Amino acid sequence: MLYYFFEYLNKLNVPGARMFTYISFRSLLAILIALLVSTVFGKYFINLLKRQQITETQRDASIDPFGVQKIGIPSMGGIIILAAILIPCLLLGRLNNVYMQLMLITTVWLGGLGFADDYIKVFKRDKEGLHGKFKIIGQVGLGVIVGLTLYFSDQAVIRENIEVQRYAGQTTEVVHNIEAQKSTKTTIPFVKNNNLDYANAFNWLGEHRQLGGWVLFGFMTILVVTAVSNGANLNDGMDGMTAGNSAIIGVVLGVLAYVSSHISMASYLNIMYIPGSEELVVYLCAFVGALIGFLWYNAFPAQVFMGDTGSLTIGGIIAVSAIIIRKELLIPLLCGVFFVESLSVIIQRFYYKWGKKKGVKQRFFKRTPIHDHFRTSVAQVQKMDPGCTIKVYHPETLLHEAKITVRFWIVTIILAALTIITLKIR
Repeated sequence: MLYYFFEYLNKLNVPGARMFTYISFRSLLAILIALLVSTVFGKYFINLLKRQQITETQRDASIDPFGVQKIGIPSMGGIIILAAILIPCLLLGRLNNVYMQLMLITTVWLGGLGFADDYIKVFKRDKEGLHGKFKIIGQVGLGVIVGLTLYFSDQAVIRENIEVQRYAGQTTEVVHNIEAQKSTKTTIPFVKNNNLDYANAFNWLGEHRQLGGWVLFGFMTILVVTAVSNGANLNDGMDGMTAGNSAIIGVVLGVLAYVSSHISMASYLNIMYIPGSEELVVYLCAFVGALIGFLWYNAFPAQVFMGDTGSLTIGGIIAVSAIIIRKELLIPLLCGVFFVESLSVIIQRFYYKWGKKKGVKQRFFKRTPIHDHFRTSVAQVQKMDPGCTIKVYHPETLLHEAKITVRFWIVTIILAALTIITLKIR
């Protein structure tokens, strides 16, 4: 809203109004506003949650060997994150930009889905929350919306990067197609010609190969949205864990969105140029600011939990951002922590079922998701389930959850650096 107001003032030659036309200014301002909203509004909202007794009742505090009491801490704090994202974006963003629209839809859509889950847990006293199939339906629905929008919108176009030989083949220059076009191409890491066309898998369809490519692109969109959203949800189990990891990931996506929207940088890095994706930088700056502000209250010992209102939304935001800038194939690396959390749950489930067929109760990890494995002793697991056989006993020394959280942050920072490095390693 402010963007359009200052755009009007700029036409009237009002001094200083032109600043709002610069992405750097709006992005930095978005971080500041998001920080202010999440810290100032967060304080009053937490007090409101306490007065209304919207608190954590289902969390099992007995798994914490250090005796930290989790029951009674306000939940549904993800509303703070949502407000801190939406307010600066509505004020500073170009609302007619399709990418900004998609991100706002993602925020509200998954925020509503997570809110429904938290509402059932808190008010209905049902620890299972919203049934899993409804979560999947909601995530798949968002994936369909994103895929169809990118297919039909005239704004969702790219200009492909092309290597051109200059001076009798002695030097290579990267240029971009003059005309922006609809494309099913995405970025694939670690290879020299780093554009992968989904349509190539459907060459056998002849003239309909492009349509087949869009179908595959839509399937990948649904898969990435669902996987990352659930991965972030599983990662939300320790104070500051998901907020810290996601803020780091958000910074990397912001960098990738910026270089993708800047034709000179896109040419230098030999990546496709995506017109209009600069608005994604404004959104992601608000996203990072909101998460850092939320850490003010969510860092150990937490004063509020984000709940599924926050974690489901955070994962969806990361997924849709990567899809828009055609970097979804970098997600397993960038979001490696989320991937391992999900993988640990899958391994645990299959290993337990495999042992059950042999008449033995067994677990591969002490607890899952895997961050709980590092703070759970063997004795505790045996006490909870006397007939349990544990195959993995390391590490023997228990770690405080604050230390586990910081170490997960460090791993995410390493993965973030590797993700950016992939732009040059081919």
